Amino acid sequence: MTREVVVFPDRRLKSPAVAIRSVGPAARRLAAELEATARAYPRTVGLAAPQIGAMWRMIFVDCTGHRQVSQPRSPRILINPVVTASAGNEVGREGCLSLPDITANVRRATRVEVAAVGLDGAAVLLELEGFEARVVQHEIDHLDGVLILDRVASLASDVFPRKIRSAATTARSTD
Repeated sequence: MTREVVVFPDRRLKSPAVAIRSVGPAARRLAAELEATARAYPRTVGLAAPQIGAMWRMIFVDCTGHRQVSQPRSPRILINPVVTASAGNEVGREGCLSLPDITANVRRATRVEVAAVGLDGAAVLLELEGFEARVVQHEIDHLDGVLILDRVASLASDVFPRKIRSAATTARSTD
């Protein structure tokens, strides 16, 4: 089942999500809804639970087929993800389904190590780099109530209107 994407200025986007204590039927249902909703928006590579109104710490990531990711570590659901190490940094353009009218230049680590729990309840440790690392950092930000607008160096020079209003459904979006 797909769910409606929450759009800024909805207050849930600025609120921290709650950790998931155990992986049961409710978590599995949320995972299926996250994936179905992300897939309803072509070219979307990630989605966080707060973006569909669920204030739990869960993200869906799928960089399969992205030209900048030769060997993706996705698709996958990550529960309670945390960046445990990072290195490098670069500025890159990001879009967001919850901010459908803009894109922004955001500085992110180029390599990250992420600890999480999988849908099977087992611990997951991922080493990611490049675009896939960017996507996971973007989605974890959503779990902390942080948006790309909070990460730009300058609202005047680093935020851009989308070229097409329907870009959220046609352009590659970080989420």
